[in-house]
Amino acid sequence: MRSMLDHLLGSRTRAKILRLILTNPEKLYFVREISRKIREHVNSVRRELQFLTTAGIVIASGIGQRRYFQANADYGLFPELKALIFKAQVMEKQELLAAIQDSGRIYLLVLTGFFVGQASAQTDLLVVGSVNRRKLRRLVKVFQEHFDRDIHYTVMTKAEFEYRHAVTDRFLYMILSSPMITVIDKRKSTT
Repeated sequence: MRSMLDHLLGSRTRAKILRLILTNPEKLYFVREISRKIREHVNSVRRELQFLTTAGIVIASGIGQRRYFQANADYGLFPELKALIFKAQVMEKQELLAAIQDSGRIYLLVLTGFFVGQASAQTDLLVVGSVNRRKLRRLVKVFQEHFDRDIHYTVMTKAEFEYRHAVTDRFLYMILSSPMITVIDKRKSTT
């Protein structure tokens, strides 16, 4: 089944390359590395990289056979493309979020940091509640493979969250006052 992003961009391989490169704009990738990471044929990857380079979305550098590719942060629509990729990722990962929700009794589930373009944040995923930590660790690993980067996550019990919230814990305050996508929030329904 083709994803919404595949339909929009006209090619599954192009969508996967953009997902990889735009979510890691500082990294340089060579063709075979991209092919391996996105699990597509080298020739398809080369063809799509040629298209993306010609369009100005991707920059090619290197000498001879060793060519590297990375996102062109100066491309006029770079912020919009990156936002589109992030939003599509969140939408397409609803099953994964549902799996996180099924890993226990979730009181609060927040995507922050990397998921909202705040690379300097201390955590990317906040899970509050009673969860199966082993199952959650496996699910986060799927996210990490998909985005080709470490996903930092924080797990707290409801009691720990309420205590840290009451004492205006600096770490928790930074998370809650930063940009975030709230997936589950049962704080209002239990007051």
